[in-house]
Amino acid sequence: MIKVGINGFGRIGRFVFRAAQKRNDIQIVGINDLCPVDYL
Repeated sequence: MIKVGINGFGRIGRFVFRAAQKRNDIQIVGINDLCPVDYL
């Protein structure tokens, strides 16, 4: 299992998140962004 943190949830961050959700060997452990959680 690969644990990944995403720094920035813009266009590329969202793309990486969606790609990681389709795989069983990647786990998203954190997302760092300036926007509030409600926006994400």
